[in-house]
Amino acid sequence: MIERYSRPEMVALWSAESRFRIWFEIEAHALDAMAELGVVPHSSAKAVWERGAFEVARIDEIERETKHDVIAFLTNVAEHVGEEARFLHQGMTSSDVLDTCLSVQLARASDIMIADIDALLVVLKRRALEHKMTPTIGRSHGIHAEPVTFGLKLAQAYAEFARNRARLVLAREDIATCAISGAVGTFANIDPRVEEHVAAKMGLAVEPVSTQVIPRDRHAMFFATLGVIASSVERLSIEIRHLQRTEVLEAEEYFSPGQKGSSAMPHKRNPILTENLTGLARMVRSAVVPALENVALWHERDISHSSVERMIGPDSTITLDFALVRLTGVIDKLLIYPKRMQKNLDRMGGLVHSQRVLLALTQAGMSREDAYKAVQRNAMKVWESDGELSLLELLKGDAEVTGFLSDADLEDKFDLGYHFRHVDTIFARVFGE
Repeated sequence: MIERYSRPEMVALWSAESRFRIWFEIEAHALDAMAELGVVPHSSAKAVWERGAFEVARIDEIERETKHDVIAFLTNVAEHVGEEARFLHQGMTSSDVLDTCLSVQLARASDIMIADIDALLVVLKRRALEHKMTPTIGRSHGIHAEPVTFGLKLAQAYAEFARNRARLVLAREDIATCAISGAVGTFANIDPRVEEHVAAKMGLAVEPVSTQVIPRDRHAMFFATLGVIASSVERLSIEIRHLQRTEVLEAEEYFSPGQKGSSAMPHKRNPILTENLTGLARMVRSAVVPALENVALWHERDISHSSVERMIGPDSTITLDFALVRLTGVIDKLLIYPKRMQKNLDRMGGLVHSQRVLLALTQAGMSREDAYKAVQRNAMKVWESDGELSLLELLKGDAEVTGFLSDADLEDKFDLGYHFRHVDTIFARVFGE
């Protein structure tokens, strides 16, 4: 995590202060449950809540000697609580605290990112409706294909991020589990009711069976979901980068007064935000393979996963949070150029209507093979003229074609609006009636 690509709320969630505060709550709630069960005195639980405190610097100091972070934390808390702190952590293992804390952090991180996606969806919907019927060229393989609308491009992105939101909600549910089951997960020295109490207090579900650690398939799915969301961020970012190319220039990132695009070339307006988002997406996805590899731990538990998660937990969530907010800003202020879209649509002399002519010829009685050849030989002349020739006029002059279609029939097949007959249907599917 670096400050340049982070936002305060998510960073605070992963701070040492936040982590130790969650540890304290887990330990204190566990002590409450044990007191209710008669395992420890009520006075001990009360003392921990009343006098319990910690200092990050002191914990770090103790850990330098003990080489164990949970022990260092418990020692520091005991310095404040006094004698009654001896009941803290009774029957528990470090994993009970660490894994449950990580579940809390990932669940809270999910809540932040779900809110981020909600904000993005609002902006995508607004811009999609704004350009619902703005004609532009659809491209396959980077080559002009057939007309679409710019609103459809944004509606597709909306639908994709709506799916991502649903995925993240499920990933949050899957990751938000609590394990307070003791060594190797058998509850030998702690009652399962303690786990149930802590889970309820921390807003988690009970892990059905833990092996001293929460199974890492849950974490793998969580980080894989973040990777999918990051890929969607990149997909939309790359679309904007392509549309901003000088030769295309159908849309571009907002360029603020006083902004500079190049240290050498004063004329430059570069797609720096979407290029940045492409890079950030790569970093989020880089956590997926390590998370998958964390699933296979030795027997009931090892800590090969620990160092990985200490990095990918904060880095992935902080980076994706930042990326989602940045993408929302890009779409909100995106400069869109309908006139340039129309100019690009018209650039290739009507080639984009070739399929309609092909289908009309077959419906008029020409074989598909002959119809394809007839349209293609005229289309190639338009290609070779760099759009200077008109496909419609060439077809009107082709005796084989006019033997099946009149000039009026051909002109009808070059109607741009024909391609947008079902835009309302698509929008209803995406946004509702």
